[in-house]
Amino acid sequence: MSNELLTVRDLKVDFVKDGKLINAILKVDFSLREKEVIGLVGESGCGKSVSCMAVLGILGETGRTGGNIMFENKNLLELSENEMRKIRGKKISMIFQDPVASLNPVKKIGTQLIEIIQTHSRCSKKEAIDRAVSLLEQVGIANPRIRLKDYPHLLSGGLCQRVMIAMALAGDPDILIADEPTTALDVTVQAQILNLLRKLNKERGMATILITHDLGVIAENVERVYVLYAGLVVEEAPVNILFKNPAHPYTAGLMKSLPKMTDETDKPLIPIEGVVPSPTNRPKGCCFQPRCPKSTEECMKSQPELRQVGNDHKAACFYPEIQE
Repeated sequence: MSNELLTVRDLKVDFVKDGKLINAILKVDFSLREKEVIGLVGESGCGKSVSCMAVLGILGETGRTGGNIMFENKNLLELSENEMRKIRGKKISMIFQDPVASLNPVKKIGTQLIEIIQTHSRCSKKEAIDRAVSLLEQVGIANPRIRLKDYPHLLSGGLCQRVMIAMALAGDPDILIADEPTTALDVTVQAQILNLLRKLNKERGMATILITHDLGVIAENVERVYVLYAGLVVEEAPVNILFKNPAHPYTAGLMKSLPKMTDETDKPLIPIEGVVPSPTNRPKGCCFQPRCPKSTEECMKSQPELRQVGNDHKAACFYPEIQE
């Protein structure tokens, strides 16, 4: 694929607990082109956030990774911590789920933002302050010079999220990872934040990875979708193809559980029965088979590989829904 900026292949993530390895990510593949916006979607516990934390090397002391994460002709998994510090925040930045919890409550907004600016660029205190004001303006915060003196508890959730985005932009990254950027925000603020991310993507030419469980957010904001389930990518397709023809039963189940504004009757939503399996208690065979309405004896024997099921469309299913 041309112009690939980031390529993740055969990513595996384990965590050590009580001397035992817990397999959180079994096999995740995805790629990101220059200026592209991709989405990682799935229920909580499917491995979306962990996969991206592995890209940044922030899994903690108990995390163990394998595979290849290629960026600028380097496998990030082979770099030292000092080498990763030059990439983390500077080349690849991440916005975390809870903006209020992510900010230091005892430091002013300006102090936190200026520290990041000076970490990634050689500049004076005055230049860093001016840069911080400019960043807050870019993310739509009014009276930015005054806001620099505020503590996080004085800001709303939406303003805290804008501050987090400003911090992520401080190093002028090539890739922005947005992990559930609208969590705990009201609907109006959610729309504002997503509009801001789209605007920044276009203005800066910055590639973006959007992590969410909300298919509505995916439909309106990304170009390509990777559906994750139980530490595996189970479907991959351009967003228009995925919504027109979901091939994997899990993706189809996610679609059916969404309310449709066009329905004239009071049709009940159709939930997916059961829950995402624990990494310590995965089912035999296909990871989705205990919840799948199409499950057969074959599905209980082995996990299907991600394979081509249509033009630019892949699914990990023995019996994908394929419409010619």
